[in-house]
Amino acid sequence: MTAPTHLARPRVEVPGSVDEAVRRLAELGPDGAALAGGTWLMRSPTPPGTFVSLHRIAELRGVAAGTWGALTTHAALAAAPLPPALRALGTAARTSAFPQVRNVATLGGNLNARGFAEADLVPALLVLDAGVEVATAAGRHRIGVDGYLRSAHGDTADPAAVLVSATASAPAGRRSGYARLTVRGGGEYALVSVAISADLDEAGVASAVRVAVGSVEARARRCPEAEAALAGTTLDEAAARAAGLAAAAVLTPRDDLLAPGWYRLEVLPAVFARAAADCLTDPATDHDTGEAP
Repeated sequence: MTAPTHLARPRVEVPGSVDEAVRRLAELGPDGAALAGGTWLMRSPTPPGTFVSLHRIAELRGVAAGTWGALTTHAALAAAPLPPALRALGTAARTSAFPQVRNVATLGGNLNARGFAEADLVPALLVLDAGVEVATAAGRHRIGVDGYLRSAHGDTADPAAVLVSATASAPAGRRSGYARLTVRGGGEYALVSVAISADLDEAGVASAVRVAVGSVEARARRCPEAEAALAGTTLDEAAARAAGLAAAAVLTPRDDLLAPGWYRLEVLPAVFARAAADCLTDPATDHDTGEAP
């Protein structure tokens, strides 16, 4: 007897190179999908007939100065020595979910998981103005994270595209930070997440401010209103809370089983304050868990 389609076990193929993976995904079309850490599989209502596993492709692994392979895990990012300018990415990786997930969840998976508003690394990559390298059947190209999110999550997304790596610069004087709020238990997904990046002058005054908010709306995004509220400040708590209020005034929150939309907006100022404080925190004092009080 043939098993029902939704219970059938998908095939798994294991290419040895990026080019081979792209070629096979192009051949499979909608019946294939790339497989990385696999943490999203349990939430997928319609798995493909064939997974193209990327785990043997060495090019997709590794952490270098400002460059991270798509298969870099949250645990590896959390353990990597990052300069203050890139701190937001390390904090996001270190506080995401729980150890079992951090050991397998990947940077590429966070950027590619559709319908996953809670992806912790996405707000951090947005404020770091990160770019990504993408391999397709037509060749390789680089694109900013925001542009990649729009194309990869859109209706015209290329099913054969493979994310290769992400890159961000770390100018002197730039600081970044991240904070999230969650309720312990279950998947420990973020109810709200905030990433902030800013250039600080000798007096600690912020310019070139970038702010991204995750998990409040369906997809993480930059918030110009919050950026304007933080520009010219020293990222102090009062300024950060004011920026949180500015963000709450323009965001359209979502409701789900974990929290109603009004609650996500209510806690935004406090999460903004913690993200701003993380920008200025000595790494030796890292202890944030992201728990709800």
